[in-house]
Amino acid sequence: MQTDDNARHTEKMAKIKAARDRMMAGKQGEKGLVIVHTGKGKGKSSSGFGMILRCIAHGMPCAVVQFIKGAWDTGERRLLTAHFADLCQFHAMGEGFTWETQDRERDIAAARAGWEKAKQLIREPSIRMVLLDEINIALRYDYLDLDEVLTFLRDEKPPMTHVVLTGRNARPELIALADLVTEMEQVKHPFRDGIKAQPGVEF
Repeated sequence: MQTDDNARHTEKMAKIKAARDRMMAGKQGEKGLVIVHTGKGKGKSSSGFGMILRCIAHGMPCAVVQFIKGAWDTGERRLLTAHFADLCQFHAMGEGFTWETQDRERDIAAARAGWEKAKQLIREPSIRMVLLDEINIALRYDYLDLDEVLTFLRDEKPPMTHVVLTGRNARPELIALADLVTEMEQVKHPFRDGIKAQPGVEF
């Protein structure tokens, strides 16, 4: 009986492998991607930083521009600035969440400064990936001009540079422009049970 199960499994996996090999044979192209992580669930920034660590592991120069929560002392920031500053530039441009600053003009100024730095980094041909952490929030609140951001990504991003944009409520126009979009869905979160944000989990 077990021998029959093993034989069926082997046959099934062989068919799947053949189909995958045929599919992969037609995918030889490479390009710099516009990648969006959005949604109400946790993991948007974490996924972006995971990609940054992959770049570092491959020896690929990369950069991070943090919008909104740039004032936070995060684990990612500590790790990247202390150990990988030679490969990853880190620019924390935000001053905290909008309900903390309570100053729209200051938030707009911080977002604009972040965007100017982002454009400079994206234009730099040696940098292979730029993570724009929480930029979707700045776009949602109109701290940045959406058309300007879209036009820059479409017309000025170098062909082989990856740009990752994170944050809730990604604008539909950005989703349409992007090459890869992931929406994180929240199923359960400990905050609802009175558990605060904790080091190693949220920051």
